[in-house]
Amino acid sequence: MDSLDLSRWQFGITTVYHFIFVPITIGLSALVAGLQTAWVRTGKEHYLRATKFWGKLFLINFAIGVVTGIVQEFQFGMNWSNYSRFVGDIFGAPLAMEGLLAFFLESTFLGLWIFGWDRLPKKLHLATIWTASIGTMLSAYFILAANSWMQHPVGWRMGDGRAELTSIGAVLTQKTTLVTVPHTLTACFLTAGALLLAVSAWHLRKGNQEEVFRPSLRLGAWVVLIAGVGVLITGDVQARVMTEQQPMKMAAAEALYRNTESASFSVFTIGSLDGKEEVWSVRIPSLLSFMATGSPSGEVEGINDVQAQYEQKYGEGDYTPIVPITYWSFRLMIGFGGLAMLVALAALWFNRGERRARGRWLWIAGIGTVAMPLLANSFGWIFTEMGRQPWTVFGLFKTSESGSPSVSTSEAATGLIVLTVLYGILAVIEVGLFLKYARAGAPDIPVENEADDRPLAFAY
Repeated sequence: MDSLDLSRWQFGITTVYHFIFVPITIGLSALVAGLQTAWVRTGKEHYLRATKFWGKLFLINFAIGVVTGIVQEFQFGMNWSNYSRFVGDIFGAPLAMEGLLAFFLESTFLGLWIFGWDRLPKKLHLATIWTASIGTMLSAYFILAANSWMQHPVGWRMGDGRAELTSIGAVLTQKTTLVTVPHTLTACFLTAGALLLAVSAWHLRKGNQEEVFRPSLRLGAWVVLIAGVGVLITGDVQARVMTEQQPMKMAAAEALYRNTESASFSVFTIGSLDGKEEVWSVRIPSLLSFMATGSPSGEVEGINDVQAQYEQKYGEGDYTPIVPITYWSFRLMIGFGGLAMLVALAALWFNRGERRARGRWLWIAGIGTVAMPLLANSFGWIFTEMGRQPWTVFGLFKTSESGSPSVSTSEAATGLIVLTVLYGILAVIEVGLFLKYARAGAPDIPVENEADDRPLAFAY
């Protein structure tokens, strides 16, 4: 492998690793705010205990997420300098807005929330966690706007051999951004809900603190189901926009090589090693056409036909992504998300009313739910980015042109090894801290002094 391949591996590993923490942070911040709101409105102790418990896990995740996120931006200058020079005028704008506005809200108001338990009135203290939660969503919006520009560049012009920004409004409000943001945010809530369900299932299986974790399990399961429906709806809309803007990606997602009307969707396929020949498959008639066009009889363009169009438009070259990766990442994304919804539905059914699930495998499935949205998110990003290849910026700038010429193969290999080892160490720290405080359970609450209407002091 040359330095470009190693740089791609490095960026892929660090990005997927970082995105483990992002959806948990975004979704859990809102759920913690919701639990604290329930406590402020009702005064019920179990809501406060749940707020403290899930709030601590949220803070651990947030801290690791910040550390791993910093590396992402440094890589643009280190391994992708040509890309940074070409698109820095555009790509840097939403990232700067994310740092100056969104991250400011997150960090500032999260600090007020952490240290304000015994210093701020209840409602004012509650406002700090809601503001921090809004900050996490704004952060996602600006970063997704930058990524959406890579998928569908708008609001730019060519000047002095580089892309120049002409309209930040176009970048922030283009169709790709507007369909990507709700799809990602609903996936974040799906992930956070699965975390609540999994940790609560572990405690309930052991008979721990049912007054806290039984409501948490139900909350998590309902969030998984509702957010899962949101993911399906927004994903359907996003698929049609993607087909309109990047027909090659949709064709590769189905390994469809010729234009086809009433195209079926293969749930499972066994094919040749190069992905060009189907040996056996299980198919749903007309589903791919419906996903891509909104009509069961719609025509979906095939890889060979799109390749011919791109050769006429962009010149000779191979414009087909790695089909097996695109094909399977698309299905694994859908499959793991759907599996999480099934487990959530089972959790609600077997724990309805005063009932308690008895089967050992039901509890194990509930505990394992936390991994399902994380895997779905990871495969979703792999599909999104690998399906766009060979472009860094679709139709404008190729990945082969985007690297840093001054970075040697040995330097790129060193960076890849160092960051992979470092992230492995951080993973051990994160998992260790998370498991330690997750097993500890919800804290006991001392008698509250209501004289000044302030929340209880609690050492994080």
